Amino acid sequence: MSPSIFLPLLRELSSAYQAFEVYSSAHIRLLGLTPSQFDIIATLGNTSGMSPKDLGEKTLITKGTLTGVVDRLVNKKLVRRIASSGDRRCQVIQLTLQGEKLFARIFPEHLAYMERAFVRLPQKDLIGMTESLRRLRGMFAAAHSHH
Repeated sequence: MSPSIFLPLLRELSSAYQAFEVYSSAHIRLLGLTPSQFDIIATLGNTSGMSPKDLGEKTLITKGTLTGVVDRLVNKKLVRRIASSGDRRCQVIQLTLQGEKLFARIFPEHLAYMERAFVRLPQKDLIGMTESLRRLRGMFAAAHSHH
């Protein structure tokens, strides 16, 4: 297979992600948050908290960056770090009451905002794209594990 076959796909994948980021982050910034801060609040919402490791894996925010983002959310009194009940050396990051209230307000708002973009596509297209992207991700995961 020549690269000219898959290069257009890589370009579209990358530009689709960039376009999504631009659209999504415009609304998040109106809420007074950065995309990373929103990502953490959305991930911690409706949970009793997570270890930094789990939070990093679920949000795809790198370890170094994660600490700084969590620090800023602690300063805003939206999240707190507590010692794990199971292991005192381990930390759990969880939403504060103020953070929970913010999550309850902004998460549905943001989903509605995202829906306004997605509503332009027929449902069968969305399902098809989801399936295609799942296969693409699986293909990369399989190729990576063979190395």
